[in-house]
Amino acid sequence: MSDFTPTNILPTPIPAPLPTSELVKQPPRIIAIANQKGGVGKTTTAINLGTGLAAIGRRVLVVDLDPQGNASTGLGIDRRNRTVSSYDVLMGEATIAEAQVETAIPGLSIIPSTVDLTGAELELIDMPRRAYRLRDALADTVTDADESLDYVLIDSPPSLNLLTVNALVAAKSILVPLQCEFFALEGLSMLMSTIERIRKSFNANLEIQGVVLTMYDKRNNLSDQVAEDVRGFLGDKVYETIIPRNVRVSEAPSHGKPALVYDHKCAGSLAYMQLASEMLRRERLDAAA
Repeated sequence: MSDFTPTNILPTPIPAPLPTSELVKQPPRIIAIANQKGGVGKTTTAINLGTGLAAIGRRVLVVDLDPQGNASTGLGIDRRNRTVSSYDVLMGEATIAEAQVETAIPGLSIIPSTVDLTGAELELIDMPRRAYRLRDALADTVTDADESLDYVLIDSPPSLNLLTVNALVAAKSILVPLQCEFFALEGLSMLMSTIERIRKSFNANLEIQGVVLTMYDKRNNLSDQVAEDVRGFLGDKVYETIIPRNVRVSEAPSHGKPALVYDHKCAGSLAYMQLASEMLRRERLDAAA
């Protein structure tokens, strides 16, 4: 994976980067990738969206806040190399800079996760500012004037616990991967309620970055119905890009590689590159509005 460059493994054309004058004036965009339901492609989205943004020339930090550590594994970080982790950051025992590990993807780094996070919730209960631990750590390192990062993507666990709350409190926006299945809207309603509670109690400025439909199966009429229902419910908050079910995307983590590196020509990789492009396009439009 050391030979990764945007030109030799990613599809073309690659969207042109923003002018330097625009990039340096923008604070890092902190996005929590979250869904209370597991198995919706949350970690897969964190890994491959981060890779796609890095390939377009953005500087990205992934924060693995899931005790399973799948984002760390999927980006090729061996467990023996996770000597400083997101657990240490939350406990105040390490800074963001000290925990940050470079991946084989140029421009993409990660704060890895370890099993220590499993007990973090109990340890956090009696700590001061327990819901703000990640926000405070990021504020100490990632300031508005910081030019070293464009995006911070937080991969949160599939449940509403103190780790997820820390992710949502630290974030400026939330990206919701939503599986094209029967109970999708029911889970989405619960998530919207959670977001509203976070806004009222901890982070009034939290906004919905968007909803990305995942695991779409064009052979299944239900996928089309779910996509239509979600768009009817949330309108243009739903990304146009849809992530299809794809065997190559599922295989990639076992090789310690993002799908965009494992097989950049597969349908899933192409979709994640398109998602990265659409995210940048939408942000440009919002900035111009």
